[in-house]
Amino acid sequence: MQIVKIVITGGPCGGKSTAMSRIMKELGKLGYTVLFVPETASELISGGVAPWTCGCNSDFQKSLFTLQLTKEKVFENAAKTMNNDKYLIVCDRGALDNKAYMSQQEFTDVLSAIGMNEVQLRDNYDAVFHLVTAADGAEKFYTLDNNQARTETPEQARELDEKIIAAWTGHPHLRVIDNSTDFETKMQRLISEITAFLGEPVPMEIERKFLIEYPDTEMLEALPNCSRVEIIQTYLKSEGNEEVRVRQRGSGGSFVYFLTRKRSISGIKRFEVERRLTQEEYLSLLMDADTERRQIRKTRYCLSLNNLYYEIDVYPFWNDKAIAEIELSDENAEITFPEYIKVIKEVTDDPEFKNASLAKIK
Repeated sequence: MQIVKIVITGGPCGGKSTAMSRIMKELGKLGYTVLFVPETASELISGGVAPWTCGCNSDFQKSLFTLQLTKEKVFENAAKTMNNDKYLIVCDRGALDNKAYMSQQEFTDVLSAIGMNEVQLRDNYDAVFHLVTAADGAEKFYTLDNNQARTETPEQARELDEKIIAAWTGHPHLRVIDNSTDFETKMQRLISEITAFLGEPVPMEIERKFLIEYPDTEMLEALPNCSRVEIIQTYLKSEGNEEVRVRQRGSGGSFVYFLTRKRSISGIKRFEVERRLTQEEYLSLLMDADTERRQIRKTRYCLSLNNLYYEIDVYPFWNDKAIAEIELSDENAEITFPEYIKVIKEVTDDPEFKNASLAKIK
């Protein structure tokens, strides 16, 4: 049984309601049973539980987080009792969306109250897909008529949109769907991103890699749209041109674990299958480590900018250069870099700069 849990999020009037029906239709064709977890904030506010009716915003948020996580667990447990092979749980907003509506102190208080940390909340989902508000790039279509719980002006909607993206930045699979096309094509792009993530019909990763000058890490960490992640990557014994690795990923002492299998199709395309591991599974697989390769330890800076998701890897053995990666849904997509990322050259096709090569013991 395959149970995948994703988040559909975005700014006000981004297209989430339409997206839900489209996901049901298209993923159903591929054999998935699609289960929808309704948006919790709208439920509470429409029912009279709101920041302005509770004692304070923190009180409301504690109620929201509790109900959100309980609902998700109910859907996950229900899926396990059903009689199909493939399940897609679609959350209409995820727990970390709420961070955009709180101060940092309020967020810290809520995390303490629910007994969880930010990494656990963020990486509790397999993928996050953000639909940019119509107020950014499709202003004439911006309306709040379809949601009585919404009151944002276009300016407030754009600001909120950026805060939501920042809240999810750091997730291993965050995709931002902007308004650079008409709405129908926007929905098609969303479905393409979801099916690509699910590996339908073939699990494929399109990734471009660049050698860059060593970045100003203090500046990156100060950016609201950048998140710092610690990664330990261990390669396992494998045969042929297959690459198998396990990865520990997280920060602040909280980690999640993954097993990944990759096989090159071309310089930019790779067949990839990834699954989440328990800590016990991860520790067990470490016993099968490839002794001809060292562990790769790196600090990753996940940066959301201009609707692209950059992953900047800083290694302890380099002090003058680093690697920047961008995953794409279209291999011909145009890539731009902010001025504070200085590109030396593209190294997508250069085996010297692959992590598997950097791990080799010479």
